[in-house]
Amino acid sequence: QVQLVESGGGLVQAGGSLRLSCAASGRTFNAYTMAWFRQAPGKERELVAAISWNGGNTPYADSVKGRFIISRDNVNNKVFRQMHSLQPEDTAVYYCNFVRSRNYQPVEDSWGQGTQVIVSS
Repeated sequence: QVQLVESGGGLVQAGGSLRLSCAASGRTFNAYTMAWFRQAPGKERELVAAISWNGGNTPYADSVKGRFIISRDNVNNKVFRQMHSLQPEDTAVYYCNFVRSRNYQPVEDSWGQGTQVIVSS
């Protein structure tokens, strides 16, 4: 079973920046595409960004394109997301997970506790 520990969230003013981290285990990390998801209050969880096993492919949701940067460290089994120009609509709990490269769906329906990001206007 995968184990995922997200960190780095917090309260930030609109226009600010945050860097999220995720420590992942339970699968061969460098063999998988990793992804960040978020779930805002009252909404379904949505895919925000993904990164292929070697970092060569990094698709982003239109809502975050140009503001978020995803990266990974295959030595320490971590994935990161640098977020800039945060807006109140970015307020959500952010999760990472191992995903299938063909459709970016989680390989297991198992999630960490997430990390809360709150953006004040």
